[in-house]
Amino acid sequence: MRIFPQRRRGRSRRVTRAPTVLGLAAVAAAVALAGCAQQPAGPDQSASALAANPAVDPGSPLGGGRAPDFRLQDQFGRTVSLSQFRGRAVLLAFVDSRCSTICPLTTTSMLQAVRLMGAAGRHVQLLGINANPDATRVADVRHYSAAHGMMHAWDFLTGPLDQLTRVWKAYHVYVSAIKGNIDHEPAVYLIRPDGREQSIFLSQMAYSATDQQAQVLANATAAVLPGQPHVAQSVNLHYLPGIRPTATAALPVAGGQASGRSVPFGPGHAHLVVFFATWVDENSNVTRQLRALDTYQQAARAHGWPQVVTVDEASTESSPAALPSLLAGLHGSLDYPVAVDRYGQLADGYGVQDQPWVELVSSSGKILFRHDGWFPQPSLTNAVRKALGPAAG
Repeated sequence: MRIFPQRRRGRSRRVTRAPTVLGLAAVAAAVALAGCAQQPAGPDQSASALAANPAVDPGSPLGGGRAPDFRLQDQFGRTVSLSQFRGRAVLLAFVDSRCSTICPLTTTSMLQAVRLMGAAGRHVQLLGINANPDATRVADVRHYSAAHGMMHAWDFLTGPLDQLTRVWKAYHVYVSAIKGNIDHEPAVYLIRPDGREQSIFLSQMAYSATDQQAQVLANATAAVLPGQPHVAQSVNLHYLPGIRPTATAALPVAGGQASGRSVPFGPGHAHLVVFFATWVDENSNVTRQLRALDTYQQAARAHGWPQVVTVDEASTESSPAALPSLLAGLHGSLDYPVAVDRYGQLADGYGVQDQPWVELVSSSGKILFRHDGWFPQPSLTNAVRKALGPAAG
């Protein structure tokens, strides 16, 4: 199984302030439609398209053995067992309660899978097992659930470390914590209504694949339900390549100050790009961090440095309303644009591995430095000055 590390937590231009100009509803629409549009699903949505897509795991069959039972506490402190969901299909994921790397991709795919199933989704139970040995409190799984809009959409289970360790071992899931860094397999088990293991899926570190993985999960889950209810093929399963820094692209503006309705990327457009998602608020104060970037933006204008653009990873947001809600609370106060990477292709092309993630990109498309986590002042200004060299002034 693949193991993914979880990193710690960590003026003469005419401008417009998008939230006040567009309004909350218009911003929500921009978020929903942003990015490079996926092609609509067509009749060629076959196993061949899925097999050729390295960003999506089609699932590996299991032997049909009985899924090991367990009793743990959910985000409300209630005792929950696997056996109590007999008669439903269960999607069981192992999730780090403080993860900001691959776990949000996993949980977003699970949530979207149930939505894709429509009425049949009522016969599916979403479960998470805490995979962070350093954050095992009920409060830890509650905070993750709240940050990702899943408070009432699943049961995120935790318990004393010895109990969790027994569950990890029973499901052959490797978990390790070394100096605060959490390693674990991003496994999602599909358990049939009769309580037997059907298949296992491993999430890939690909922001562009969350909707595609959701489609695969929905199809597989529906196939184990009585009557095998139909799931509309609403997502194209063909591989979505990342947009590299040397390629030309444009993302729509959802908020902040911008000189237009989109932000250009690629040759001729140097940027300090800050990738983020609203759920990062679980581990840090997103509003405060976004406002702090204004200090760098002012220095960038004064010295002619690459200016800030923040990019929301909409493919991992629990709802299209998440970003507009955050921007509404900022009242248009940001001194730089907030763009939307709807399908995650910019993040994949730029090699993003965490949220937040900072990259300084030159006008030729060269990445001058990467930084995992928020980059506070004055460290950010100093790092940019050093990366730019004598030209920084």
